[in-house]
Amino acid sequence: MKLAGRPLPAKFYARDTITVARELLGTLLIHDTPEGRTAGRIVETEAYLRDDPACHAARGMTPRNTIMFGPSGRAYVYLIYGMYWCFNVVTASKGVGEAVLIRALEPLEGAELMSRRRGRAEPKSWCSGPGKLALALNIGKAQNGVSLLRGPLRILPGGPVPERVHVTTRIGIQAGAELPLRFYLEGSLCVSRK
Repeated sequence: MKLAGRPLPAKFYARDTITVARELLGTLLIHDTPEGRTAGRIVETEAYLRDDPACHAARGMTPRNTIMFGPSGRAYVYLIYGMYWCFNVVTASKGVGEAVLIRALEPLEGAELMSRRRGRAEPKSWCSGPGKLALALNIGKAQNGVSLLRGPLRILPGGPVPERVHVTTRIGIQAGAELPLRFYLEGSLCVSRK
């Protein structure tokens, strides 16, 4: 798969968050660092909407979630359990407060780096969850708020998606867990959980 080209444009992200969550499946997430490039195909996402009790922006703007309110096409990165970073893509119109969590990738480039960062030999386990993905691609606090439209962290088109998109409820949350806002590619071995 070709890992070159222009990143997805701003207008891709400035749309309905559920549509963006579905259409991010099959796109290519790339992170260039001084250590080298790591990249993968996005195979699982979750949408977080402004009126959704699990969304960080549901209660309004705070110092932690300011990035979520736009502009779209930026990274929203936050820490969970005091130890794992989660990478989200800001979506919708400026001021709305919505994002898509990138839950899993199929590794495509930078296998040695991902394996070293994750300490695991099994490629399907390197990026099969949001915390694992952030570790494997070295995404953390320094990437919070960066533009995905240019620079070392970006998302490229990936071509047509031949797999069926499966829609289900989100996992790893309590509030809003019943909402069907998780999307994944049916045949992928790298999805976090089925």
